[in-house]
Amino acid sequence: MIAGIRTGHGVRLVTMLLAVVSLCLGIVLGSGALSASATETPAPTPTPTSDFTNTLTITGVLRDGDTLVPGAEITVEGGGFSETATTDDAGRWAVVVPEKGEYTVTLDPETLPDGVELRDADKASSTVGADEWLTNTLTRSFPLGADTRQTTGFFEQFLQRLAAGLNFGLLIALAAIGITLIFGTTGLNNFAHGEMVTFGAIVAWIFAVLLGLNIFVAMVIALVLGGVFGYLNDWLLWRPLRRKGVKLVQAMIVSIGLAIALRYFYLMNIGGDTKTMNVGLSDAVVLGPVRITTGSLLSMVISVVVLLLVGLFLTRTRIGKATRAVSDNPSLAAASGIDVDRIIRIVWVIAGALAALAGVMLALYRQVSWDMGFQVLLLMFAAVTLGGLGSAYGALVGSIVVGLFVELSTLFIPPDLKYAAALVVLIVVLLVRPQGILGRKERIG
Repeated sequence: MIAGIRTGHGVRLVTMLLAVVSLCLGIVLGSGALSASATETPAPTPTPTSDFTNTLTITGVLRDGDTLVPGAEITVEGGGFSETATTDDAGRWAVVVPEKGEYTVTLDPETLPDGVELRDADKASSTVGADEWLTNTLTRSFPLGADTRQTTGFFEQFLQRLAAGLNFGLLIALAAIGITLIFGTTGLNNFAHGEMVTFGAIVAWIFAVLLGLNIFVAMVIALVLGGVFGYLNDWLLWRPLRRKGVKLVQAMIVSIGLAIALRYFYLMNIGGDTKTMNVGLSDAVVLGPVRITTGSLLSMVISVVVLLLVGLFLTRTRIGKATRAVSDNPSLAAASGIDVDRIIRIVWVIAGALAALAGVMLALYRQVSWDMGFQVLLLMFAAVTLGGLGSAYGALVGSIVVGLFVELSTLFIPPDLKYAAALVVLIVVLLVRPQGILGRKERIG
């Protein structure tokens, strides 16, 4: 049946791919949304004056220390507009405003629960300036209770950032190894890999949050569906393009188009707001001066175990050795009897599964959004290039370097510049060692 598919119908194949993804996400999301709507009553919000991609929101979370504060009223006023929101059981509130402008956000202290007070009674109001609307969502907070913050020294901050960098680097490595395996066996730089990461996060959110399954069950489901998603990518799109002899530059452009289509497909189905992974893994674990959540600690352990298993698969199994052979020289591998198409198909399944798992870990680390994979895509490519294109171990090393530098750089530069700083390191390393940290020199000419 697979051999009977005509490769000339590229448009039809892409449509089939999107339909399958819609079936995986849209139906489950719809059933989860119905069950969620039966138990949650959102605060009333005004009807947006434009389409959902341009919705302007002022939002926040009200908490007293580690305790979330429900039932408090926050009023947003400005330009003739006035709307009051009430914090839900998670302390969250949101008001949709009609246009980008100046607004006054005011917390009514009388609506706070007994025993909860503003830390500073003079700061019950906050102003949103018209020039702050660089994004469609702005946040405002109102500190409550006594100030229990403690100042920490440079060494303690260094250790905290070191732990965060190691965690982030391992997350990047899970996805980056898939990128480098695909590049090594096909030569394709898959710019839709970030959407495979997002796919895993959304699937986990659907099953763990909307449907209420255990997070570990949802993680396994995301892993399996991620592998299926990778298989469909190759079967419906990339294999036909390879058989047509499409050049790598054209294939790269196709991957960019696929990434955009999937990204906005996610946006249409789950919306543009950030989804919270409330799965009971937010408790803090204190290890000396380092404070880390149970979710981040679990993420690090799972990432290390999975990366070790991938390393053993590539070095100790026949399929893993065949994968390395195809990566080194596809023509020679085919001449020696290796089914190159089968190996590439297996690589796509592994890459999809690893990307989905990385998405779940990233969701536990930074919550779920429709473009979360795209936000870290450049860092994944930086890690692959830094470690050496086509090298799985190089991707791991490059990811750790990128993750550590991203987090440690915030000790010296503003956090908004940390991703740019990682790319500066990439440029410097490539100037010294163009083939990457673990890449091999190649003769040209």
